Amino acid sequence: MSTKTDRDDFRSQSGYVFTLNGGAISWKSSKQDTIVDSTTEAEYIAASDAAMEAVWLKNFLSDLRVVVSISRPIDIFCDNSRAVAQAKEPREHHKSRHVLRKYNLIREIIGRGDVRICKIPTEENVADPLTKPLARVKHEAHAVSIGMQYLDTSS
Repeated sequence: MSTKTDRDDFRSQSGYVFTLNGGAISWKSSKQDTIVDSTTEAEYIAASDAAMEAVWLKNFLSDLRVVVSISRPIDIFCDNSRAVAQAKEPREHHKSRHVLRKYNLIREIIGRGDVRICKIPTEENVADPLTKPLARVKHEAHAVSIGMQYLDTSS
């Protein structure tokens, strides 16, 4: 999960990718609907969107019987410590009170045990290519880590 703010319209670009058995099964890159005041808020909104997708994936994969059951929480990795803390906190803070209530659903999802939000170092965030340009080496490393492979075009 990752974000970057567009300087033209001040909306943050959110992105997430979910993998299963070494390959990407769901991903999204989109501008956020809400203009926010801080990176923490943008990351919190992105985490909330990712948490809702995780719940949907968990139910979908269980219904398909792709996996026997998904009893463990699905990990959501975020590179913003304050957004991680805000998602884990069961009450609102005065600084974040204006964030739309729909994004606070992440707290309920975490409380139910459907997802777990974890801090990840920025350089290990595989969703970064969905939100911002990266150096080629970094981009390729992230692409490989979500299961993308080069096709042999020599034949």
